[in-house]
Amino acid sequence: MSVKVDGYKSSSIFEQLKVNISDNEAKKKETIKKVNAIFEFNVKNNEGKEQIWTMDLKKGGTVQTGKGSAKPDIIINLTDDTFVELASGKLNGQKAFMAGKLKIKGNMMLATKLDGVLATIPKAKL
Repeated sequence: MSVKVDGYKSSSIFEQLKVNISDNEAKKKETIKKVNAIFEFNVKNNEGKEQIWTMDLKKGGTVQTGKGSAKPDIIINLTDDTFVELASGKLNGQKAFMAGKLKIKGNMMLATKLDGVLATIPKAKL
């Protein structure tokens, strides 16, 4: 099932993450072992609409639209453009947080593990 949502540039990134994590069993196990967290992303697009994506890197190794069945360890609120910049490496997560471009609820240290997950996306796909 696709996680693409019309009107969100970041949806193609979540789709790529889903393919990278779920289609490769060895990579899935390695990522779960490294990250061991459930991320919930509340992404707001240019029209002001919000969409939630959940990335379970604790047990399932899944990426889905909407809230997951388990409670997230970290909730990240950001704009569509900010997520695209983070994923492409144009924006550093710490700088984005300090500038108020993203807000975090939950275990803030888990946000540092996100850079490693986003780095698995081939830059040409962005």
